[in-house]
Amino acid sequence: MASEDIMIKRSLLLSLLLAATAAQAQDKAAAQPDMAKAKQTAEQVCGACHGADGNSQISANPKLAGQHSEYLLKQLRNFKSVDGKPAERVNGIMGGMVAALSDDDMKGLSAHFASQQLKPESAKNKASIELGQRLWRAGDQKRGIPACAACHGPAGAGLPAQYPRLSGQFSDYTEAQLKAFRAGERANDPAKMMRTIALKMTDPDIKAVSDYAAGLR
Repeated sequence: MASEDIMIKRSLLLSLLLAATAAQAQDKAAAQPDMAKAKQTAEQVCGACHGADGNSQISANPKLAGQHSEYLLKQLRNFKSVDGKPAERVNGIMGGMVAALSDDDMKGLSAHFASQQLKPESAKNKASIELGQRLWRAGDQKRGIPACAACHGPAGAGLPAQYPRLSGQFSDYTEAQLKAFRAGERANDPAKMMRTIALKMTDPDIKAVSDYAAGLR
């Protein structure tokens, strides 16, 4: 009887372990985004403005290819109005685009665009390279402007979940976002970080650093 009890207990323990393993596998599978659906959405919906592979041809619309998935997901979530509350990032076009997307849809799209190869832009204004480089690398201590590289990296690669990749991005788009932060029109930056910095920057500063970032690799 004792040996039978031991066998029963062992069988029960094994069953519990197998059940737990199966549950973990199911949870992991459920957490994986539907990449086929994401690709289809990117091609049929997002592609008109951003390109199906995330390489927009229109400077007003950002390149999404190679951007950190965590950052993309945050932006998609911020564009969406939830429970009647205003969106954290207000944009009429994007607000409409994300309205019907589930959180899983957003995760899939973020992963899709993050996996694409960026076709980078380049710096175009030689006259402002020196100013852009100085602000990017060292900032301006007298005016309280920190170096852009401190958060976005020396090569503009950014930091997943915190700071976006800016290298190779359209300078027009980066410039527009800095001006939006400065005017308070964009306000989804943690702790008002970008709004505080942009307030200290002049139009020439913003244009120069945006152009410089476009040429980083």
